[in-house]
Amino acid sequence: MTATEHAIELVQAAARAASDKLASNIIAFDVSEQLAISDAFVLASASNDRQVKSIVDEIEDRLRDIGAKPLRREGERDGRWVLIDYGEIVVHVQHEEERQFYALERLWRDCPAIKLPADVVSHER
Repeated sequence: MTATEHAIELVQAAARAASDKLASNIIAFDVSEQLAISDAFVLASASNDRQVKSIVDEIEDRLRDIGAKPLRREGERDGRWVLIDYGEIVVHVQHEEERQFYALERLWRDCPAIKLPADVVSHER
């Protein structure tokens, strides 16, 4: 089983939104083989709490524009790691320190990466 076309569309929209808000280290994994509850994860980093919020807001706006509403959102109050669950995909926007500490990409490294569109730029620091 692989991620659905709709899940890939959501991943691409989320990645573009994160890129437009200057997120760094944007990657996506197809987790459909490992998890029954989601098809894909998107990970993005930010250099400060305000940027985390800005990225999250942009992702929600873009996905709302294509008809997707989050089922839940966690971590917004602290602004260090916000998880947005859309069912088919889960987006993690993390402060760079949390990203390094928790290393989610290490946990999911056995899952296939989802190729992101060429216009998605990871703004490295």
